[in-house]
Amino acid sequence: MEDYGLAESSIALVPHGTNLVDYETTAEAKKKFDFEDRIILSTFGLLGEGKSIETGLKALPEIVKQFPNVLYLVLGRTHPNAIENNVDKYRNSLQQIVEELHLENNVRFVNEYLEVNQLLDYLKATDVYLFTSKDPNQAVSGTFSYAMSCSCPIVASKIPHTMESLTSDVGILVDIQNVEQFAAATIKLLADDALRTQMALNAYAKTTKTSWENTAIKHLEVYQRISKGLNQIKISYPKIKMDHLKRMTTDFGMIQFCKISDPDLESGYTLDDNARALIAICKQYQLNGKQVDVEYMKIYLNFIERCQLPGGNFINYVDKNNVIEARNSDENLEDSNGRAIWALGFFTTLTPSNDLAPLIDKAIDCLKKAVKKAEKFNSPRAIAFSIKGFYYWYSVEPSLALRNSIEILSKKIQSMYTSVSTPDWNWFENKLTYANSILPEALLFTYLITGQEKSKEIAVQSMNFLIEKMFVDGEFKIISNDGWYEKGVTPNSFGEQPIEACYMMHTLDLFYKTFGNTAYKVNMKKAFDWFLGRNHLGHIMYNPITGGCYDGLEENNVNLNQGAESTVCYLSARLLIESYTSTGKNSALSNAVKIDKFNIPLSNFPEIPNNSNREVNSKIKNKVQF
Repeated sequence: MEDYGLAESSIALVPHGTNLVDYETTAEAKKKFDFEDRIILSTFGLLGEGKSIETGLKALPEIVKQFPNVLYLVLGRTHPNAIENNVDKYRNSLQQIVEELHLENNVRFVNEYLEVNQLLDYLKATDVYLFTSKDPNQAVSGTFSYAMSCSCPIVASKIPHTMESLTSDVGILVDIQNVEQFAAATIKLLADDALRTQMALNAYAKTTKTSWENTAIKHLEVYQRISKGLNQIKISYPKIKMDHLKRMTTDFGMIQFCKISDPDLESGYTLDDNARALIAICKQYQLNGKQVDVEYMKIYLNFIERCQLPGGNFINYVDKNNVIEARNSDENLEDSNGRAIWALGFFTTLTPSNDLAPLIDKAIDCLKKAVKKAEKFNSPRAIAFSIKGFYYWYSVEPSLALRNSIEILSKKIQSMYTSVSTPDWNWFENKLTYANSILPEALLFTYLITGQEKSKEIAVQSMNFLIEKMFVDGEFKIISNDGWYEKGVTPNSFGEQPIEACYMMHTLDLFYKTFGNTAYKVNMKKAFDWFLGRNHLGHIMYNPITGGCYDGLEENNVNLNQGAESTVCYLSARLLIESYTSTGKNSALSNAVKIDKFNIPLSNFPEIPNNSNREVNSKIKNKVQF
């Protein structure tokens, strides 16, 4: 602006892109190279005098005095322009320095063009990265960006790029070619494990914002601003990747939390997460019918069964040693119970193959034990989750008793709506909190079974109200978990969680398939685009490398932990989108067709005794037109 007289509005800043990598601790990454007993320093790039590798080599003797097991990796071939008459003068000079300083056991030249994944693995195994460039006018460095993206604490010479990007919480800046400063800064970092660990996490968080995927979004925003006809950008859907879900699953169940992408076994297991995981893996099975998914179904279903108590209700928390946690008695677990019923009901809709039939019977047994407890629920979301689960079960085993249970629960939600709603607040409570869309969805499910116009009326009114609050100026906006959205109060922003996008998508899916209004489908895709970076930070919320999903979107940053809830919700949302392009053949209720309400006389449905078997139930089902 000062030199060229440009207006600020004519300038667009797009940060240098970085690789999105699967986070690993340095200790874990070292195992790939048998570096467990070494402290690793590294530098990479096409070698040339501008890299000033000699600065790092000359700093090494002081470092080795305190850390004799240091290994300095010089990664990369020599730049072709630096080789004259087949003589690699620069590399030869570096090797001469190594010999003169007796560093043969502390320096290793990896003289080859490394594949990207090889390079990233080396960088992830690095304790401290040395950026030794001697060009004071170097505006940007790809090698520096790569190192940051691999969570390397960095000691860097001062060039424009590093002075702008290398804050004190990520590394240490030193003067160009100042050997003493390089040595002192490196020793400081190597002497403080906690400092290096925190710097590594900070570097990873900082560069995730500038991943190539996020940088692409920023480029698009600039192009849309200056060009015509680019308002409608179609972003291709990412490949469905179940890796992280499976990585978080042990033989016992799905682990609750992650540290970045590393499963945290200490966090234990929850009924909530395993119920959601069961639904997601069922959706995957509906699309591809692969036997491997059945094995994961068994794990999640067995966990749900393990959490059910003799009275039919469920506990939620189980520690890493399969011990029921004390906090189960301190919390209201109705919502967790409702999610379990939802998952069990959805599971019953799978086509009963030889492998699945006994598992479906197990799910039905759990549901039968849970019905009477569910009828006593008071939490609106627990009630709604239960209605949803009972709806799926009813589609397989319709009975008067189950229909009555659904009506009992539905009346509770309708009563909440009647007592709270006003002309300008068509809702069931005085504030919008979490899993809001499940409430109108449950009433629509009720209508699909009973044909009650009142259920449909409230479902539509409340859903229209929710859409108005969550789709603002054509963009999807999740209700903030920072204070929620209270009636009559200006809502807070930010604090957005993936679970809300997932739930809203599934509700919109049901409304679209019931009423055929394409506006519901358009909004459903907008909600999914939130995962793809259509949010206030322009930040993708899923991780295409791991297959996980970040835990939350804040005002200025993303919570990079990829826990069970967020990961499963992203996968469930992605699988829903896929169902519009694939024909699932493994479900009693195909996700690819319009759902019609049952509206069938009760006389058509005999009572199903508790000891009924699958064969009898199938005969009953076959007489019904769905």
